[in-house]
Amino acid sequence: MLCRSEGRIQKEHAIRDKQVKRLEAALDNLKEQSNAKHRTLRSCGTVERRVGRPLERYSRAAKLFEVHIAEKDDPAHKSGKRLGIAIRKREEYRQWAELADGCYLLRTNLQGWDAKTLWKTYIGLTQVEDTFRVSKHDLGLRPIFHHKTERTQAHILVCFLALVLWRTLQHWMQSCGLGTAPRKLLQEMAEVCSLDIVLPTDAGKDLRLRTVSRPDTHLAILLDKLQLPMPNKPKTIKM
Repeated sequence: MLCRSEGRIQKEHAIRDKQVKRLEAALDNLKEQSNAKHRTLRSCGTVERRVGRPLERYSRAAKLFEVHIAEKDDPAHKSGKRLGIAIRKREEYRQWAELADGCYLLRTNLQGWDAKTLWKTYIGLTQVEDTFRVSKHDLGLRPIFHHKTERTQAHILVCFLALVLWRTLQHWMQSCGLGTAPRKLLQEMAEVCSLDIVLPTDAGKDLRLRTVSRPDTHLAILLDKLQLPMPNKPKTIKM
C-alpha cells in the first residue's frame, strides 16, 4: 500500500534543501582549494577522504552530486600535473527525490483487508512501539534480565501502569485542545520545582516552609488549560 504524508513531504523537502546548500558549499570550497596556485592537492587518497567527509555527513544530498577527481596539467608544478575536482549536479535525481518525498510503502501478508483497515493497524503498531520508547527513555525502565517469574510479572505490571498513565495524559491534553504530545508537556513542567525555606525561631526549632516556584507565562497558560492550579501559599512542614 502506497502512503503519502503532506507533513512528511514538507519536512523532507526542508531537510534536503538545507543539506544541499551545506554540501554544495563544502564541495565548492574543496574545488577552490584544488584550483588555488599556492596549494596543490597531491595525494588522491587524501582528496577522496576530504570529499567523502561532507558526502557522508550530508547523506540526503549526496546522491544529488557527482564528484570526479582526476589529474590535470599544471605547468607551474614541477611534475607538470596536479589533482583537480569536478562537480556536477544531478538534476534528474532531484526531480525523482522530490516526487518520492513523503511516500512510503506498507507491505503485509494479510489478505482481504482494505487500505483503511491496514492503515489503522499500522498506526496501532507504531503506538505500541512508542510505548516501549516511553518506558525506556521517559520513565527509565530499561530491560532487566529477571530470573524469577514474579519479578518479570511485576516489571510488566509497572510498564503497563506507566502506559495507562501516559495514555491518560494524552487524552487529557487532547480534551483540553493541547494536542497529544505528553513528552513536550513534561519537558515544560520540569521548570516547576519545589523549595524548602528554613527559618530559625526563638524557640530553638527551625520553621520549614515548602513553596513551589511560579511558572512562566507559557507554562501558566498550559496549566490553566489543564485546570491545574498551582499552590500560592507556603506549606508548613512538621519535622
